[in-house]
Amino acid sequence: MEKRVLLCHYSRKKGIASYSSIIKATTLLYLCCSFSSFAQEDEKKDSIPKIWKTNTKLTFLLNQSTFSNWIAGGSNSVAGNLNLNYEFNYNKDNWNWDNKVTSGFGLSYVDEQGTRKTDDRFEYNSILSYKSKNDWFFSFYDNLKTQYTKGYDYSKTPKEEVSNFFSPAYLSFGPGFLWKKSKTKYVNIAPSSSRFTFVSDTFSGKYGVDEGRNSSFSLGFNLSSYYKFTLAKDVEMENTLALYSDYLDKPQNVDVDYQLNFLLKINKHLSTNLGFHTIVDDNASSKIQFRQLFGLGVNYII
Repeated sequence: MEKRVLLCHYSRKKGIASYSSIIKATTLLYLCCSFSSFAQEDEKKDSIPKIWKTNTKLTFLLNQSTFSNWIAGGSNSVAGNLNLNYEFNYNKDNWNWDNKVTSGFGLSYVDEQGTRKTDDRFEYNSILSYKSKNDWFFSFYDNLKTQYTKGYDYSKTPKEEVSNFFSPAYLSFGPGFLWKKSKTKYVNIAPSSSRFTFVSDTFSGKYGVDEGRNSSFSLGFNLSSYYKFTLAKDVEMENTLALYSDYLDKPQNVDVDYQLNFLLKINKHLSTNLGFHTIVDDNASSKIQFRQLFGLGVNYII
């Protein structure tokens, strides 16, 4: 009798153990199937082409000089510039939509002169294109340029306010043809380009806007191009050119906006940046505008 009880007790234990093993095996099989299913779903998601691509780059440039008992003389100064380049591009079948926001703001402090602005700009470029043949596309572009804060002419006493937010602001757009070899090499031609210039009441009568008005319209030829290439190891050269000729007012006076940047990479987050910016626009100034910037850059790329 005692043996029968022990045998029965052993059989129950064995049954429980077997049942437990079945549960463990079933659970393990379910987890494996689930993992396999998720892996297949991820693989399917990865196989779907991304039609939107974004790229963000933040750069902080710093310049500084200090003098103490320096016989040759000099003024203590410090300057900082914060630049943002943000791209969001669409690509599907024969359609491309390239968008780029370029923004910069900088201040400098010099003894006996105080704080002054060294950079202030906002620019949005967009090109919608449909592939035609080889590297050619039908295109439609638009461009917006303005600034954030007041600008002054310090050569006059007292200083004179010469610009402000959205004064001036330039909005250009029009259909055309795009030659695009790659994202770092393209030329867009818009032979029928519309351009609006906006100013506030303070600057009415300047920047090509008639006295008493806040905007002006022009129709002309626009060419914009971009070319970036590697000059040497860790050295890149970037060229941006925009030309505009107004059919309605002095078409021989071509507006020129050219930027040249040298990017010397030190490591992933540090670089030396050297930039030149030239503007020729007789509505804004009778003189050639020129700006040069050099400094150590701290880069953050997303």
